[in-house]
Amino acid sequence: MRQGFKEVPRAVWLLSAGVFVNAVVSLTFVFVFLYLSGPRGLGAGTAGLITGIGGLGTVAGNFTGGWFGDRFGHRRVLLAAAAVAGLILMSLPLLPTVLLYAALPAAEYATGVIRAANSALVAVIVPEGARRQAFAVVRCVSNGGFTLGPPLGALVATGLSYDWLFVADGIGTLFFALWTARVVPARGARRSAAPGGRRGRGVWRELRARPAVLVLLGAVLVVDLVYRQQYFTFPVFLADHGLDVGAFGLIIALNGAIILLLELPAAVALRDRPPLRIIGTGLLLVGAGYAALQAGAGVATAVVMMVLLSLGEILYKTTATAYVADQAPEHAIGRFQSLYAGVSVSGVVLGPPLGGALYAAAPGLLWPLCALLAGLAGAAVLYMSTRPARHAVRPAHETGSRPRAVAG
Repeated sequence: MRQGFKEVPRAVWLLSAGVFVNAVVSLTFVFVFLYLSGPRGLGAGTAGLITGIGGLGTVAGNFTGGWFGDRFGHRRVLLAAAAVAGLILMSLPLLPTVLLYAALPAAEYATGVIRAANSALVAVIVPEGARRQAFAVVRCVSNGGFTLGPPLGALVATGLSYDWLFVADGIGTLFFALWTARVVPARGARRSAAPGGRRGRGVWRELRARPAVLVLLGAVLVVDLVYRQQYFTFPVFLADHGLDVGAFGLIIALNGAIILLLELPAAVALRDRPPLRIIGTGLLLVGAGYAALQAGAGVATAVVMMVLLSLGEILYKTTATAYVADQAPEHAIGRFQSLYAGVSVSGVVLGPPLGGALYAAAPGLLWPLCALLAGLAGAAVLYMSTRPARHAVRPAHETGSRPRAVAG
């Protein structure tokens, strides 16, 4: 497997080390509701409102981070956003409740900018042809950090206080800024620009020239609403059928274990396969996972669902991120990454109200609808994989690798 990652630059491996450390301590989004409804003494409604506004900040940051990066430089934007997020996170325990309505969304917005800028930075550093492996490395270490973080955070919250979670998150984010500044040289992360200094076409015109990217973005938007139900309505479904929180925690842990075990080997094994076919197959597997819940709500069914969902995630998430980067014109790499980053987290905001409302009104319809939506999204992407390219071969200076036709 080592041979398959030889093309991943050293800077990406070093950057991934910082991503791992930051992911371990990125606990705000996990514990913020418990913190607000516990030590802060807020009611569930108020805590939910503040948390929801923070989620909007995350989505907005993902949608806009790459746009700033295309103009000011992805490395520079990442460093600035990480500094802002770190300082705000460290100050949250000291702020009066009324200021949390502004401070938490600001911190989450900056965190979203970091995510988009980090993806764009990897896309700029890594030449086309090695991006799937590079994004797989970043995703794998990030998932590893998030797997370790919550249990450690629970120990800190119960043994010390919730305040230390925000301090640790802030320090970790500031460390990520300093680490990135050290391991990613400014000369290797220059902001995107049109060849010869010319301004490129607008993003909408570039997207219209790449209909497969438009279809992919729409498909990921739909599937993320479905995918996120594992965190929102799925645990309620399990509880309604006699399975406790412990069972849910073990099933979710299975997701992390499968990703850590298979993400990198899959990226190497499939690196030369057509990306849209891989993405479409992954979306179909997500739908199959939710379809499996039609067989009942036992532990075995839940495990089958999570295995299928995890395999689908491995296939579509890394490949889609790399595909959007490969399709982007040089002057709009950040904006393309921001569009993908934004739609890929949209379910955080839209998933709970839509899924919760449907489950409350007609619980028997939720999983069939999830399966249908993911299936249609997968079919749409697979259909686009059969269509011929619409735009011309891209030059080597734009792709970072040998010239070749790009499916559009």
